[in-house]
Amino acid sequence: MNAEQRSTQVNDANGEVNAAPIIRGHTVANPQDATAWSASTRPLPEEIAKELDLLAFAGDCGMLFMRDGVGLAARGTAFHIPVPGGTAAVGHVRTILSALVTDDPMHRAASGPVAIGALEFLPHDPGYLTVPELLVAKSSDGTAWVTRVYRSDDDSNRPPASTPLDASELVGPTSSGWSPHGFDLHSTVTHQQWCERIATAVATINEGSLEKVVLARAVDVEATEPLIIGEILGRLRALFPSCMVFHVDGFLGASPELLVSRKGSAVRAHPLAGTIARSGDPETDARLAASLLASTKDRWEHSLVIDAMAALLRPLCDELDVPRTPTVLSLRNVSHLATLITGSLRAENVHDRSSPTALELAGLLHPTPAVGGVPLDLALATISELEPVPRGRYAGPVGWVDAAGNGEWAVGLRSAQVSGNRARMHAGGGIVADSDPVAELTETQLKLQALLAAVVRP
Repeated sequence: MNAEQRSTQVNDANGEVNAAPIIRGHTVANPQDATAWSASTRPLPEEIAKELDLLAFAGDCGMLFMRDGVGLAARGTAFHIPVPGGTAAVGHVRTILSALVTDDPMHRAASGPVAIGALEFLPHDPGYLTVPELLVAKSSDGTAWVTRVYRSDDDSNRPPASTPLDASELVGPTSSGWSPHGFDLHSTVTHQQWCERIATAVATINEGSLEKVVLARAVDVEATEPLIIGEILGRLRALFPSCMVFHVDGFLGASPELLVSRKGSAVRAHPLAGTIARSGDPETDARLAASLLASTKDRWEHSLVIDAMAALLRPLCDELDVPRTPTVLSLRNVSHLATLITGSLRAENVHDRSSPTALELAGLLHPTPAVGGVPLDLALATISELEPVPRGRYAGPVGWVDAAGNGEWAVGLRSAQVSGNRARMHAGGGIVADSDPVAELTETQLKLQALLAAVVRP
């Protein structure tokens, strides 16, 4: 990957985010073109699978999506799949992946050709997914496999019939950079300006047309040397092992929020809404968690998210379990209200492949009220008016989908867009009628601190 392939970059001239996708290399926009490509999947030997470190395989330039050591990592680009209609129009992706000539004896989620991507927050903004040349995946049962994607007419790149990977290939290129020794942080708005914008949003809500809006502010980091992505990912993994650690084209983070996953007919979502700080003292944190569960404001804000997602998923499922009471998800410095939604897609649709893929489910749900607001159109208009910096891929879907429709998509939170020695990160909070601007500012500071702990090395 090079800088030209990034769909979102920090512009050196003015620090603004350029959200227009720039794609270099092969693109496949229709199934007919995809037939020129082949995919070959082979299991990795048990001794290699046991030692497989996905982060080490991805290195600084590879793609990564993992949690608790399980997930996938990839290097190189076979081709890109343009998504000109944004998350609102992604139905062509499965058709393209299914058109590859595929040799996949495993038939598991994430085997065969896989498309990986981080899409824009605004649902109609264009983006792209990447089908990597070389992908390794590791499941929770310890099984691992490798998939190569290559031009069908390129005999020089055709993989052998046996496993095309050994232990020496499991480590990515060693970084040649020096870790930065100095950092400069700059908020795109002052604290006072941000509190004034929160107050404006609260006034709009109290007028009656808007119920909730999620507002985010941006902070830019400039380092003395280029930021080393592999090191940042390593710190994120150490700090947030239970979160989904990801990297796609300079966009990286550790998301605590599962937008949606699909494995066969099984569907899961784990939305978060409602936040409180942690103290580090177990007794104090227990009291804080209890107060979060008892908070009328936070429970109502959370219910907006759950009700909206359940209403969208229920018509697609034979069964959908939506717990009536949320739980508390505790992270390093904050806790969130969380609800695990599980369901089963309609069996007849899964059988005839007419059921939505994981990516299509992500497109259906995104943006949820947890990152957008209610009603959505008015919330997006308010975000455009009050946020001085476009979000780019912050809070957009990030994850993967395979040809069978399996996949996993996180919400791109606790994230940063890294380019050279610069990084831009966002943090936001849900604004409702009784939101306090100072408390909302504090919430964004807590969320930013979690990411800064990985980006800005002490």
